[in-house]
Amino acid sequence: MKLKTISGVLAITALFSLNTFASDSLRVATFNVSMDATNHTPKGVQVKSDALVNSLKANHQQIKNIAEIIQRVRPDIILLNEFDYIPKEQGIEYFNQHYLNVGQQEQAAINYPYSYIAPVNTGLATEFDLDNDGKKNGVMGDAQGFGFFEGHYGMAILSKYPIDFDKVRTLQTFKYKDMPNAQMPVMPKTGENWYNAQEWQALRLSSKSFWDLPISVNDKTIHVIASHPTPPVFDGKEDRNGKRNHDEVRLIADYVSNAKYIYDDKGEKGGLKARSRFVILGDLNAAPEGDKARTNTTDQLLKNPLINAHFVPKSEGAKEQYDVPYAQNYSANWQARVDYVLPSNYGLKIKDGGVFWPTKTSNEYRLIKDRNASSDHRLVWLDLVIE
Repeated sequence: MKLKTISGVLAITALFSLNTFASDSLRVATFNVSMDATNHTPKGVQVKSDALVNSLKANHQQIKNIAEIIQRVRPDIILLNEFDYIPKEQGIEYFNQHYLNVGQQEQAAINYPYSYIAPVNTGLATEFDLDNDGKKNGVMGDAQGFGFFEGHYGMAILSKYPIDFDKVRTLQTFKYKDMPNAQMPVMPKTGENWYNAQEWQALRLSSKSFWDLPISVNDKTIHVIASHPTPPVFDGKEDRNGKRNHDEVRLIADYVSNAKYIYDDKGEKGGLKARSRFVILGDLNAAPEGDKARTNTTDQLLKNPLINAHFVPKSEGAKEQYDVPYAQNYSANWQARVDYVLPSNYGLKIKDGGVFWPTKTSNEYRLIKDRNASSDHRLVWLDLVIE
C-alpha cells in the first residue's frame, strides 16, 4: 500500500485489483466504538487529546475487542462514531494496521485499503456562553459541539471499495440559522430565545459533522451519508439538545431530498440528486420506540418515501436481556434503537442484516458483557444488493 493525503483527509489506496472485492452483495455497518478520550481517561483525570493515541499504542484490550467484533461481522464499509479526530498515522491508520490487520482471538484479519477522516465541530471553541451557565469555557458546553478538545468524539469511515475523494461533500460549517424553520430553543421562564442574535449567527448545525462520501462498488456509486447528531439529553426544559437532534436528523432527510437551502463546505448548493443510491449511517441518538422515543424526529427518516426503513436489524441477545416487545431492535445497552443503516429505496435491495448482540451463553458474549468490554453501542449491519 501507499499513503497519500488529500486536503487533510486520509486516503489509503490499494495496489491490487478491485475485483478482489467483487460480490453480489455489500455489507454496510455503523458502530459507535466509544474510542474517544473520555472512555480512555480514568475518572478525575483531565481529558486530553492524546488519550486514544496512548491506548492504541498500549494494545488495549477494549480496542482489541472492538476489532474482533468488526472481524466477526466483516463489513465492506463501516462508519465508526466516537473515534477521535487525531493524526491519521496515530489514529485510524494505526487501528487498521495494528488491530484490524491482526487476527483477534483466531479471527481472520481484515483490511480496509480506503479510509476517510475529517475535522468535526466537537470541542471547536467559541467565544460564547452557549449553555447559559454564566461562564464562557470555550469548550464543552460552549463549543460548537460538546467536547473537551477539538476533534473529540470524531468520526471515521473504513472501506474496501474506493472513495471518490474529489466528490466528497461535507457540511461541517453549515449554519443552524440557515435551515428554514429551525427549532430555536427558548428560555423556559421568559420565552426569550435561548441563543442571542450573535450566537445564532455563529452556531453550526452539526454537532460533529455531516459527510456524503461517494463510494464506487463494481462501477456503481453509492453515497454514504454519515453523521452523529447530539444526544437529545444533558440539557433542561428548553430542550436545546433535543431540538438540535431533531434538526440534525432533519438535515439528513432534507439532504437526500435535495433541499435547495443546503450548502456544503465548498459552497455547492443543494443535496443529493434524484435517483441516487445512498446509505444513511450513524448513531443518530433518536429512538422510535420506548421511553426514550422521539417519533417526531425518527419519522423524518423511517417514514420517508426515499428511504427503505422496513427492515429492522435485530438481535437475540437484546431480546433475551430485556423484557419488552421491541428489545430485539435495541442497538445500545441503555435500551434504545439509535444506530441506523438506512438504504435508499432506489437502486438497493436489503438482503439481510442484524445487530451484533450475542446471547449470554455465547462465547462472543464476552465482547459486549459490560461497558468496558467494547462499547455501550452495538455494531449494526445490512447486506445490500445493488440493483
